[in-house]
Amino acid sequence: MTNTENKKTKPRGQTDDGNRCGFVALIGAPNAGKSTLTNHLVGTKVSIVTRKVQTTRARIRGIAIFDQAQIIFVDTPGIFAPKKRLDRAMVQAAWGGAADADVVVLLVDAQKGISKDVQAILEKLKDAPYHLVLAVNKIDLVKRADLLKLTQNLTQDVPFKEVFYISAENGDGTKELVTHLQEHLPLGPWLYPQDQLTDAPMRHTAAEVTREKLYLRLHDELPYAATVETTDWKQKKDGSIRVEQVIYVERSSQKKIVLGKNGSAVKAISMASRQELADIMGVDVHLFLFVKVRENWGQDPERFREMGLEFPSD
Repeated sequence: MTNTENKKTKPRGQTDDGNRCGFVALIGAPNAGKSTLTNHLVGTKVSIVTRKVQTTRARIRGIAIFDQAQIIFVDTPGIFAPKKRLDRAMVQAAWGGAADADVVVLLVDAQKGISKDVQAILEKLKDAPYHLVLAVNKIDLVKRADLLKLTQNLTQDVPFKEVFYISAENGDGTKELVTHLQEHLPLGPWLYPQDQLTDAPMRHTAAEVTREKLYLRLHDELPYAATVETTDWKQKKDGSIRVEQVIYVERSSQKKIVLGKNGSAVKAISMASRQELADIMGVDVHLFLFVKVRENWGQDPERFREMGLEFPSD
């Protein structure tokens, strides 16, 4: 995905002096605001956002340029106590993103405070070798006195280099965060063209957009075990794109939920996804959705590879 009019960046011509480039991993408990922050800093939507926990399944990279620094933000899955194989793969992906990063930002939801998931993350970060930054999110929803008390508890045993108070939703405090990140990235050439906003293939992005619409439409009804794959992608002579996707569920009862009465649900999902994909790509999109039952797809290594996850061996 590219965008040559990203107003949140200040691209400059590449020179041999002063350029910085590096990876910044955003980690945290589910629904801490990592995807919202990634999208805000990149200046466009590269990660899907829903109220459903563990929406982000694999590491998503969003690329932004601030002055002479190219920052690759790594939006990771939420870290929680895994119960299933898919859960373990997601948590492994999150910690893997942190291990590979130049700077790690722990996002904490100020409203939720130190939950069991956050406490477990803090325990693991006590002796972490990362350049570690704390970002307390959703500050507009919490009293200042409560923020200070929360920060004291969060920083008691973990060696954070700096603490930032932000709102990923409206951008408050993010300028100061970005300044710190710029200063602590290694000197070196940019890794991506200045108009590239993500390294995810468009087929993958399209599947993620449809999965977002699926969750938004059927949030309370649809079980977590649903995934979307782009199975066919063709550019037509008139420049439009024909896309075929399959929504996989585990049981026939789930298929009925996704289809809806007389196909109403899947039609609404298809329309919402098609409109957003057309906006992203700037061309007409013809989207065809199919719903299929694939029992125990969460145990299929191929499905994990499609999602960009490593299949846990145990």
